[in-house]
Amino acid sequence: MITANQYAHLKSGIKLHYASAGDSSKPLLLMLHGFPEFWFAWEPLMPEFACDYYVVAPDQRGYNLSSKPHAIGDYKPKYLVEDLIQLIDFLGKKEAIVVAHDWGGAIAWNLAILYPHLVKKLIILNSPHPFLFAKALSEDKDQQESSQYMNWLREPASEDALTKNNFELLENMLTRFGDSEWFTQEVKDRYHEAWQQPRAVQSSVNWYRASPLYPPKGDDPGASKLSFNAKDFMVKVPTLVLWGDADIALKPILLKGLEEFLLDGKMILIPGASHWLIHERPKLITQEIKEFLGAN
Repeated sequence: MITANQYAHLKSGIKLHYASAGDSSKPLLLMLHGFPEFWFAWEPLMPEFACDYYVVAPDQRGYNLSSKPHAIGDYKPKYLVEDLIQLIDFLGKKEAIVVAHDWGGAIAWNLAILYPHLVKKLIILNSPHPFLFAKALSEDKDQQESSQYMNWLREPASEDALTKNNFELLENMLTRFGDSEWFTQEVKDRYHEAWQQPRAVQSSVNWYRASPLYPPKGDDPGASKLSFNAKDFMVKVPTLVLWGDADIALKPILLKGLEEFLLDGKMILIPGASHWLIHERPKLITQEIKEFLGAN
């Protein structure tokens, strides 16, 4: 059984809505959604882990029923990571197993890199390691082209285009590039309800506007202007990366060299799955995660 309409009141003043399944006394399994989703993306998977874990899926800052600060700067990665730190503490836990997709994965990577004591195990689904993503955005023409949508989303009033014609573009993001049988009328209604929350679409787009990682455009070099030390991006916790190889936005090239950043890592390509592999292959994703969690 999944219980929604719960709120974590963080020390920062941010309020995160979350859904949960399982006994709160058990180890915490945190599930983090990406754009343009909300906690509901994990609904099919949550009961599968509820016997052994306290499964918590929050609406991240700016999404659905969670707080939506007005300033773009409030969506910088450091604040999004801090949300997770404070959420784990609010839930009365010292650490969490983190399962994350897309933007949720971007924040989860940073959490595991900066605060490895808080992450027992890390499971990433189609979300690039930050150092490798910055490198690809700077050097790989194919990935630069595939990531141009990020620059479009960073534009003023992109949220207006996304909400036009009853969220037509947002729906297309979820259904055009892979198996869309999962996007039933019931699921569509749930997403529309989340997108209709005041400032929800604008706030979710602010994640893109606040991020330093984006492809070059015109005179703006994007990620190329950043200077990173690879040694600062090592992931010291056991990590599983699941990647749909038919993702047209985040190409499998982003996995090249990833093993150099993982002290204890495993990567699995899922043939034919798109960026929305959680929805397209829920049974397979569940199986792979369970096997990983059961391993020593």
